[in-house]
Order: sequence, then C-alpha cells, then structure tokens
Amino acid sequence: MSGTTINTPAGTPFVEVTREFAATPAQLFRVMTDRELVTEWLGPRDLDATVEEYDVRTGGKYRYIHRDDSGEYAFRGVFHAVEQDKLIIQTFEWEGAPAEVCIEKMTLEPTENGVRLHQQSVFPSVEARDQSIEYGMESGINDSMDRLAELLAKES
Repeated sequence: MSGTTINTPAGTPFVEVTREFAATPAQLFRVMTDRELVTEWLGPRDLDATVEEYDVRTGGKYRYIHRDDSGEYAFRGVFHAVEQDKLIIQTFEWEGAPAEVCIEKMTLEPTENGVRLHQQSVFPSVEARDQSIEYGMESGINDSMDRLAELLAKES
C-alpha cells in the first residue's frame, strides 16, 4: 500500500520521508496530534503501543512505549515548534540509546490531491542513523505512514 518515499543518503546523518495523503492539512494535523489516535497509527503494526504523554504544543513533551514479546521500547521528546496544520519540529529519542537525540521537522503542504507530509530527521551521527536503519526504522516508518493513511480514510 505504501506510497512513502524514504531517502537515507549514504554517509550522512539524514533521513527524509515524504508521503501524500488524501486529506486536508487540518485533517492530517489533527490525526497526527490527537493523543487518543496516536496508538492507532504510530509504529509497526506488530507492536502494542501505550502513550504516557503527548502534549503537542511548543514546549510540550511526549513519551510512548511500544511492546512485543521481546520487551519494551520507549521513545520521548520535546515539541520545539508547532504551527497548526503546517509544522512540527521535535526531538526524538529512543530510551535504549540515551543521548542519541534526533531532530525532526515535519511540514504539511497542500497539494492538488490532498496534503504532503515531508519529514526531515537529523541524527547526531552517521553511525546513530545507520544503527536506526539496522533496527528496522524503514519498516516502522512504512507501517506508520500506511496506518496513518488508513486512519485518515476512516476519519473522513
């Protein structure tokens, strides 16, 4: 199902994700930022999720946990800039690799057919980025984007 493009240029600490959705920027922003909906789209399909905190506003924090039979994987961060229906800039940290904080910028751009989500992530090093790829980051992103599209289709 995925129409997600993931660009991971070799030798750089960057990841770029692009996906177009059949929704308005306001619909996408609402689904992405509603604490009650986060567990329905964020992360791989085969993991259960719990949201402990999800305060999407400039200066707000988040923390969520994914679980499977092998254990728990907690993630946390701070929202540094939030512009309704347009922009989210946040930190992203897997608690299993403390101090390997990533900066993420997500923009929502209207298109002829809906809205394009463009996410740029900067890892603290090439090694940290490559390790995230090895741990399955790309399949998690694809699952999240597909689940987000499915949720938007149900919500509209």
